Amino acid sequence: MTRRLVVIGNGMVGQRMLDELLPGWAVTVLGAEPCRAYDRVRLSAYVDGATAAELSLAAGNDAEFVLGTRVTGIDRDLRMVHTDDGAAYGYDALVLATGARPFVPPVPGADLPGCFEYRTLADLDALRAYAAGKRTGAVIGGGLLGLEAAQALRSLGLTAQIVEYAPHLMPAQLDPAGGALLRRLVEDLGITVHTEVSVTAIRREWDPSCRDSDVRGPLIMEGPGIEVDVVVFAAGVRPRDELARQAGLAVAARGGIHVDALGRTADPAVYAIGDCAAIDGRAYGLIAPGYALAKAVAAQLNGTTPKPATVDTATKLKLLGVDVASFGVTSGPLDVVYSDPAHAVYAKLVLSDDARTLLGGVLVGDASAYPSLRAALGGPPPGKLAELLTTPADIPGSAQVCSCHAVTKDTVAEAVAAGCSDLAGLKACTKAGTGCGSCVPLLKTFLSSSSKALCEHFTQSRQELFDLVRVRRITTFSALVAAHGTGGGCDVCKPAVASILASLGNGHILDGEQAALQDTNDHFLANLQKDGSYSVVPRIPGGEITPDKLITIGEVARDFGLYTKITGGQRIDLFGARVEQLPLIWRRLVDAGFESGHAYGKALRTVKSCVGSTWCRYGVQDSVGLAVELELRYRGLRSPHKIKSAVSGCARECAEARGKDFGVIATENGWNLYLGGNGGFQPRHADLFLTDLSTADLVRYIDRFLMYYIRTADRLQRTSAWLEALDGGLEHLRAVIVDDELGLCAELDAAMAGHVASYADEWRAVLDDPAKLSRFVSFVNAPREPDPSIAFTVERGQPVPAGGPR
Repeated sequence: MTRRLVVIGNGMVGQRMLDELLPGWAVTVLGAEPCRAYDRVRLSAYVDGATAAELSLAAGNDAEFVLGTRVTGIDRDLRMVHTDDGAAYGYDALVLATGARPFVPPVPGADLPGCFEYRTLADLDALRAYAAGKRTGAVIGGGLLGLEAAQALRSLGLTAQIVEYAPHLMPAQLDPAGGALLRRLVEDLGITVHTEVSVTAIRREWDPSCRDSDVRGPLIMEGPGIEVDVVVFAAGVRPRDELARQAGLAVAARGGIHVDALGRTADPAVYAIGDCAAIDGRAYGLIAPGYALAKAVAAQLNGTTPKPATVDTATKLKLLGVDVASFGVTSGPLDVVYSDPAHAVYAKLVLSDDARTLLGGVLVGDASAYPSLRAALGGPPPGKLAELLTTPADIPGSAQVCSCHAVTKDTVAEAVAAGCSDLAGLKACTKAGTGCGSCVPLLKTFLSSSSKALCEHFTQSRQELFDLVRVRRITTFSALVAAHGTGGGCDVCKPAVASILASLGNGHILDGEQAALQDTNDHFLANLQKDGSYSVVPRIPGGEITPDKLITIGEVARDFGLYTKITGGQRIDLFGARVEQLPLIWRRLVDAGFESGHAYGKALRTVKSCVGSTWCRYGVQDSVGLAVELELRYRGLRSPHKIKSAVSGCARECAEARGKDFGVIATENGWNLYLGGNGGFQPRHADLFLTDLSTADLVRYIDRFLMYYIRTADRLQRTSAWLEALDGGLEHLRAVIVDDELGLCAELDAAMAGHVASYADEWRAVLDDPAKLSRFVSFVNAPREPDPSIAFTVERGQPVPAGGPR
């Protein structure tokens, strides 16, 4: 029979346990709130305009959710849970995730209109509605929640005051000196702080000008003696352990359901997690211990080995724009204090009496050293405190950057290397930053350090700009620089952005504004040579050419006096053409069936081939046919750098496929695919990627390889350098484009299909457009006559520039 699991409560921790749970249970979730789980830590964001949907943590699972209902009792003998609507739910396992309730001091008048708790979306909806048109508010409680509530009042347009019973703010996390500095920083923001005072009563002053049906006058808070329109209680929370008490389960002396580090109560069928649980007798009220318990309980329900919850009370927040952090203990045998009142910075390290072990610390005003210090907790300090505050130590890879979800720096680095280029993607991939949010500034640091600014006009890398252009459908350089850059661009960013726009199918590269972005070669769709003339390279797919086309090339070369050379990529290069001759040469070639070979662009150049099985007695596959297919498929594909390829018809490797960006070698059973080779200053053999592929599979994986390279490579980065820099190398690439680990394959396939469908010959497009043709003059007022300054001589029967190489 299917096992029955009942979960009482659907807060953040309860939802986390459901997310970790494997199939095999019939799950019923009973929740008092009318909505599914949401990010309670980000309540202030809800006040600032975030929607309930944006805060929602609801994920797709098969649980039955019974919301807006309260549990009235638990019968442990019969294993039944009863609710206020008369329903009963049997269970084989029960998880109590009832959370905590706000602590409201027992003062007269706490229930008057204008007094609010700060715990749920409903609380904030009521607060927002009541605060409309009001001017002043006060928060009772100067801890983490109280400072957050003060920020909420400011967001609603009210001036705020804070009332705290302790001698300083955040008494649970900070020492007196840190709390004193925090008070100064908070008061600098215009928030009045009252400490060492308690509210003894709240009453309403009669206002005779108000009608009987209206709220009469302001609220008077006796004790601090202040008068406000709104009062918010944020003085802490108390575990909701009433159901456990009624059911006879043990509770801690200060409240909370008594559990061990695995979330187990004395009843083997009952677990408790989150704010309602007291681990070994102590309730922490923090999200990190709650998540740790959730994972431990889920593991037991899944039948796997659980990891005991470790209690991490470290806190790093930006409250009201002020950095605050604490970790470990805040007082001990030896304190090392750094105080800089002029710059509003305070820090204290707590060390063992021999100064060799870091026991804890407090940071206020500047928490940049927090990751390094927290990672060193229990070991030697990572450096001098004063130096850490100015140049934080490098964080070890094993250090947790997100304590809520136990995410390490290594995990974040792997996600960034895998393509998470923005904060939203990093959160989705790793869950870091989705808990309390205190690690978000650090995540942003990792993102910025992992990418290199393209130039002085863009802080983003080429990959980041590619994603911006793609996702936001930007079609011009001016729109991109206006939204995400500065200045007017340069010879670095303009060609790079031009390539990005072209790779995304943004029309002809000489259309409109794009023409001004191109470098010299792309600007004239030909290669500039050392003497100022240009070379023309028609495409000859796979090196295969008919006699008629070969004759046409010869005639063009003869009629225009061009030098001809068969290239290493099995094409014929025609040298010595003047700018004004280019359209005339193209017309002859295009009419004969040729098209641009893209020798001038950062694009696919050639797919070289041997003669393969068609002619060669050693050939085992049709290498020429495949080379032609691949070259016609990828022609015109713009990329961060040029791309070359080759197909060899057997293992004798006459096409030299292993020296190419992607190379193919025939086998008896299909094709072997090699990736990441190139010549140049640092020749590199390609690596064997996949073996014995069918032609369809081969093309599919080359498609994805090229599109992933185009998306993620740096400016002017060859595939060889890109692959060597790729974290995880070939294994990562295989996971992405073969196993679809990132879920990108369908998108990459569609991108290549779009390129193939939209390809148009750039030479022909110029010939069909008078506006584009007008560009092809040496100078605006130059006559279409030979330039007398270009002199030629004859070498080996062909014209070459005078004084040129022999």
